[in-house]
Parts: sequence; C-alpha cells; structure tokens
Amino acid sequence: MKTEFAFNDPSQDATGSVLHEEHLKRVSPSRLAPFAGYLMPLWFSSIQEEHQAVRNTAGLFDCTHMGVLSLQGPDAQGFINTVSTNQVGNIVDGQAQYGYLLNADGAVLDDIIVYKRADTDFLMVVNAGNAAKIKTWFKGLLADDYVIDRADPNRSVPFKPVIEDLCPTSDNGLVDIALQGPSSMALVAQLFDGEKDTLAALKPFRFIEGSLNGLACVISRTGYTGSAMGFELLVNPKEARALWSLLLDKGNPMGILPCGLGARDSLRIQGGLPLYGHELAGHYNITPFEAGYGWAVKLDKEVFIGKTAVIKNKAQATHQVIRVALPGGKGIRPVREQDPVLDAQGACRGWILSSAAAQDQQIALAYVNKALSEQGTPVSVYYLARSQGQIKKGRLKCATEQEFVKPDLEGQIVSRFEKF
Repeated sequence: MKTEFAFNDPSQDATGSVLHEEHLKRVSPSRLAPFAGYLMPLWFSSIQEEHQAVRNTAGLFDCTHMGVLSLQGPDAQGFINTVSTNQVGNIVDGQAQYGYLLNADGAVLDDIIVYKRADTDFLMVVNAGNAAKIKTWFKGLLADDYVIDRADPNRSVPFKPVIEDLCPTSDNGLVDIALQGPSSMALVAQLFDGEKDTLAALKPFRFIEGSLNGLACVISRTGYTGSAMGFELLVNPKEARALWSLLLDKGNPMGILPCGLGARDSLRIQGGLPLYGHELAGHYNITPFEAGYGWAVKLDKEVFIGKTAVIKNKAQATHQVIRVALPGGKGIRPVREQDPVLDAQGACRGWILSSAAAQDQQIALAYVNKALSEQGTPVSVYYLARSQGQIKKGRLKCATEQEFVKPDLEGQIVSRFEKF
C-alpha cells in the first residue's frame, strides 16, 4: 500500500565542501558558517565588494554543495516529464531547463535545472538543502512507494530510469563552480580548449561539454545572480580545487573575486530570484505561479505530479511575490523577514521575505496581496520589534493582514526581475 511522502533530514555536523582547503587559504574558520550540511564562506573580502565585482567584472562561487543527479535510459525523459512541471520534451541536446518538483498536493519540493545531453541521458541539479529529500523522493517513486495522485491513490510513475547520485564521493561525481558577471566570458574563453566561436555562440540555458586548460567540465550559461553573462561549470570533484585555483589565478588581473554566501544572497535578491524556503514554499507555501514563474509550469501537459492541485492553487491565489526598492545606506535601519508591507492607508497587505543592501538602496522580495502588486505603486514597511525592550515600548512583534500600523520606511514596487 502506498504511503504519504514525508522526509525528516537527519541532523549531522556540517563538513567542509570539496573546496574547503582552498577557502582556508583565504579566510579564517570563523568566517565559515553551516549551510545545507556544509561549512561555507560567508564572505572573503566583504559582501559589498564581492557583490560589485559580480556586477562590474565577475565573481567565483563555491556551489559544490548542490546536488547533481544523472538520469539515464529510455525512460529518463518520461520520468522527468512526470515528476517536473516543465516540458522536457521541448528542449534539445545541449539545452538546460528550469522547473519544479511538486508533491501530490502541489507543494514545491524543490526547484531544479535539467540538462539534456541526449534523449536517454540527462543531468538534474537540485538545491543543496533539498538534495537528500529529492533522492529519497525519487527512490520511493521508482519503488512505487508514495501517493502521487489524490484522485487515484494507486497510481504509479510508469517510467523507471537509472538514477545515479553524482555526489563528491562518486567515481562519476560532478560538482558546481559558478563564475558570474560580465567578464566571465572573457575568462572562460581564455582557458577554453575548443573553438572560441563555439563558446562565444553559447546562449543562456545552453551548455557544451569540453575542457578548460585540460580540466574536463560541463560549461553551462546558467547562474543565480541576475547577471546576463555567467557560467556554471560542472567538474569532477577531484579536479574542483584545480579549476577553482585556475580561475582565480587567471581572473585576478581582471578583478575577479571569490564570493561567499552573503553576496550570493544579495545578488539573487537584487535580481529578483527566489530562494527555496523564502520565495518558494516556506512559511506561506508559495507556489511557482505566486513566485512569478508560471511559465515553468506547463498546464497543457497531460500529466505531472501535483498538476490538479497546482491548477486549483493558481485559481485560488490571492497573493504574489513582488520586488520592492527602499531607502538604504548609512543610518537607515535594514528591513527584515516578516516585517509588514503596508498600503497607502497603512494597512498590512503582506510581508517581507528577503532583503539585501544594494549601494544606497535596500531591495526586498515580499509576499503581498495581489491588489498591491503594480510596478510603481508606493508602499511602506513597518519595523517589527527586535527585542523585548522594543515590545515593552509598544512596537509589535507581528502584524496580520489588514492590521493598521504606522509606517517606518517608504518605498515603491519595482519590476519583478532585473538583469545586470
């Protein structure tokens, strides 16, 4: 009998990534923080300096904590089409595609990128914090363990590909190193062992398999910074340190910097990109349509897990994710997650999800009522209490929708996404 899918990630001590020894050459252990089971640098120089490097030259990111799966065999494409929201049949060899994995109730399990090598050979990159969950989900789907359709509880996924975890300890392992920013093409071209025209013609969400200075890797025009130019380089874990050092050594004269988690977050917020647990799923169970990614959910597909539920969720949705520009800089108190977003009358219409400094501004992503979603609309934010002392002085520790409060900071809604 099928069971409900539930996953409890076992607690374990954070360990260093495959680039840990390289990081310790540049930062003290105190600047490493646990993230998705790994100890990752928060910053190398400063968040602001690394952020500006990506916008002006380029930055290098350790993304080796991301999960990479191989799906092979004649059932691979059918399986991916059944478990993901996008239509993998629409892409060609050498193309990547963004999409979502949902459960039977339409809840987002993860957002993913699928890479098509051939009709029977795919890669799938999943978020570090969700990798163990997705591997458990897929294993159960292959064994017909989980309920995938509320209307037909006995339904199973008919496709059974060979799924391999390309983790750092695998012989065929692949890990992700991201090079992002306007100078990234020049650096990759300098090191590319193939025809330069082939690399120069590479469009966003396309990839080739080649080598950089003899180091074999998947070279993909993808990224998570809002940069119009950037690469994600999938390389064997045994060669990751060599590739990281090569890119920093050759990129140093170009002003390319290593970047930590802080800049990764500020860059993706500035660009309007969602983070699982914040602008996807999370406290408000945010769906792809609410997050602004309805284009990655192909409702014209005959079937995918969660389709019935996501259609219902789309019809009933009252809120959506927006991007807000607010004053920042010296003397301006940063907004934080859950701070209320107010309309012109001072009524709470939503809440901050993520925020980051961007020079003299703050950029925030917020979850608000659709009535307050048009670009250019003035909004304001109320600072929730940060301490018991503030609560005693009358500052609220939470605010419900339609509750009236006095605004603290005024801003306006800006375009949902931005490219740099």
